[in-house]
Amino acid sequence: MKIEEIKAIEWNDFSENPLIRHPLLSPVLADPTFCFPEDSPDKQWHLFAHSVWGIQHYTSPDGATWKGLGIAISNAMRPYLYYEGGIYYLLFEKYRPLSLVLSWIKGRKWYSEIAIMQSKDLKKWENEVILVRPEKDWQQSDGNKSVSNPCLVKYGIKYRLYFSASLVYIKDCGFNEPDSIGIATSESICGPYQVTEKPLITVNSQDPWCNLSCGSIKVLQCEDGFAGFENGIYWDGQKQHSGSVIIVLQSADGLKWERLIREPVLKPSSGWRRSHIYACDVKYSKIRGKWYMYYNARNDWEVSKGQECIGLLTGK
Repeated sequence: MKIEEIKAIEWNDFSENPLIRHPLLSPVLADPTFCFPEDSPDKQWHLFAHSVWGIQHYTSPDGATWKGLGIAISNAMRPYLYYEGGIYYLLFEKYRPLSLVLSWIKGRKWYSEIAIMQSKDLKKWENEVILVRPEKDWQQSDGNKSVSNPCLVKYGIKYRLYFSASLVYIKDCGFNEPDSIGIATSESICGPYQVTEKPLITVNSQDPWCNLSCGSIKVLQCEDGFAGFENGIYWDGQKQHSGSVIIVLQSADGLKWERLIREPVLKPSSGWRRSHIYACDVKYSKIRGKWYMYYNARNDWEVSKGQECIGLLTGK
């Protein structure tokens, strides 16, 4: 897989409607990560995404019809699934109990860390380890200390942990989003990780798709470099609203990034995707000969009105 192949993908809606709706008593289901049945122990599709109560687990026979299995990990959000050596690893943003439920309270400060747990069957998760704490200046703002949105890539003998950090208040939504994107490296999956002194990607006030917040990034290693799928968050001066899109980046070394495709591959439209397109997970299936991008989208700006569900794009 080369970067030009990523650029040439033609993405299409698998369905105009969400495939997985938010669970009862949670207005959101967000930040999906998944694995194909050929990569799972029970030959089912598996998907993890977070509600306000924690990380939810779903299974499917076909990648389209999903069954909820309940909460896999509590007090956790923004998961990323990684597999190596017969063990499944789930990386996630860990927060203090009930913090997400109570985050709408004005003046309440946020604290989170990036953690990892492991499993042999995708059902029982154990051996929690904290990988990154918000100790750098660029991971803190206005009393909030945040590291989130992990994405793990093995490069040579080392592991690269891409993650989001700090928070920016989105005024028309009434909640925060991640500010910048950084990286930490380790010779072991479970650390210790060395965090860089500065972030890799920061907000560009001149970028129409990323002038408020960097959101998150999922990184794919290619034969000739790296590709990144970022959900940039922006302010639209004409519509006087924020928004979020999926944009595609490229990098020769995985450290210095630039836009690969000028226009976003997915923008807000109408209905359940009216206001924002958020984080995604992207994988290629050799068996099916196409790409799969699961993502979540939001239907309204205001925190008390918006709902978020999971959708799917496929590409060739």
